[in-house]
Amino acid sequence: MSNFSTTGDGILTAAHLLAQLSITGKSLAELAGVVQSLPQVLINVPGVDRAGLANNAAIAAAVAVAEAELAGSGRVLLRPSGTEPVIRVMVEAATADEAENIAQRLAAHVSSALAL
Repeated sequence: MSNFSTTGDGILTAAHLLAQLSITGKSLAELAGVVQSLPQVLINVPGVDRAGLANNAAIAAAVAVAEAELAGSGRVLLRPSGTEPVIRVMVEAATADEAENIAQRLAAHVSSALAL
């Protein structure tokens, strides 16, 4: 919802959800039924240069490999925390083991490539 806010906002999200309920005439259960829940792993990588994440080719290549490995059956998100001196590595995959393995591998790349 970047057209309405630059950060997450629960009240804004609730307002948009209520609007969709009204527009579609569907129940919340019906709207939520399209969401596929996947195992998720989140690793906080401390002691790294958060500003360096945006233009690090080695990390971008590692993320591309991970995304190809998932082949559309999950997602990868790396971002600097806005509240802590860490980079967050989040992976969703078809299985918890796959998510854990990919997240650990990416966290290791981030740790070595951006170490302070």
